[in-house]
Amino acid sequence: MAVTAPTREPWAGLFRPLERDERLFAVLLAFVMVGGLATLGLLPLRPRYRVDVYAVVIWFGLYKAGILALVTVNPRATRQIFIAALCIDTLLVFLLLFLTGGGDSPFVNLFYPLIAVNAYYFGRWVGLFLALVAGLLYWAAASLAPPAAAWTAVVNLMAFVGLPAFALGHVADRERRARSEVERLNAELTGTLTRLRAAQENLVEAERMATVGKLSLKVAHEVRNPIAAIQLNAELLGDMVEGRVSEDGTEATALVTAIRDQVSALDALTEEYLAFARFPRPQFEEDSVNDMVSAVAEFVRPLAARQGIAVTVATDSTVPPMEIDRTLLRQAVLNLVKNGMEAVSQGGSLTLTTVCMGDTVEIAVSDSGLGISPEVGRRLFEQFFTTKPQGTGLGLSISRQIVEEHGGKIRWHSAPGAGATFTMTVPVQKAAHG
Repeated sequence: MAVTAPTREPWAGLFRPLERDERLFAVLLAFVMVGGLATLGLLPLRPRYRVDVYAVVIWFGLYKAGILALVTVNPRATRQIFIAALCIDTLLVFLLLFLTGGGDSPFVNLFYPLIAVNAYYFGRWVGLFLALVAGLLYWAAASLAPPAAAWTAVVNLMAFVGLPAFALGHVADRERRARSEVERLNAELTGTLTRLRAAQENLVEAERMATVGKLSLKVAHEVRNPIAAIQLNAELLGDMVEGRVSEDGTEATALVTAIRDQVSALDALTEEYLAFARFPRPQFEEDSVNDMVSAVAEFVRPLAARQGIAVTVATDSTVPPMEIDRTLLRQAVLNLVKNGMEAVSQGGSLTLTTVCMGDTVEIAVSDSGLGISPEVGRRLFEQFFTTKPQGTGLGLSISRQIVEEHGGKIRWHSAPGAGATFTMTVPVQKAAHG
């Protein structure tokens, strides 16, 4: 079914600029003041007090248009502009009273809309103050341009202007407070909805990862037994052809070796999935981080040498013995080392360092590879994310989990073409583990 867009009235665009409160107030104030001035101009004045009221109306309208322009151009100074306009309006009404008969001038009625509209904008107490000022100005104008105004007329003006202005200002204050409360509640509701949406997305992601984890565990278990059988048969087949020196025997030996290498790779993959799915509870014992890092370097050095990679170790002698799970922490370092070796080319280098930083120990693995792009960097620790054809995408995730179990953090730094460095920061004192 076709959906038709809602039709907009052709004049709706004309009122769009008035959606802002300050512009609407400027227009309303201009309307009541210019309209009131024009209406009062219909009343006859004494010959000696006659003025060109309609010329005054035109100039007053232009002045109000200027106020609207100022508010539009500089909305941050709206309050200051309206205060200045209020002072000018009050003085203009006083001058009209003085020029058109003082106590007998009909333009005293301009105080009513002037004070009422400004009381709505500035509040009830400003409305009362303006009523007092209006009474005093009326009395002063009548004194300067007789006939003088009776004190009862002055009091009546103050009362009939001040009391409605106070009530209107009170209603406006309550309306503003209610609007502020609605805006606050709306902001809180928006924040709550945002957090709920994020929590829902996290829950969906957690459920998905839990499902993937269960599936990985099942697949790893199911695949492990066939892999073990293939590996055993490959070893037996290798023993059978080992003593043969013919061309066929040499080729068979090479094929068996290739089969065993691929089986070992598959076995490593299944072990990594199992390690992720069945993450063991850390067993903390006092041990040497330096010895552990050196042992990892010695373990990978033969393979690194075959690939033309130089492995360097620089340990800090001030690193104290600390309570760690040596097996898990070794696995975390080994994962970083494997990634580093895969990142460097023939003739590259790999560096393992330890540094004591007071209450923490930093274990860093640096490589001389091509570095990590920002796009890849944003997803480095995301589970199952990998840039390697045969990778699981779990190595860095497992390393971070191990470091966090030790109460530490893992960070990385990379410059394009200058390799990458992964640093694990582990507190010297074992974190509380229940």
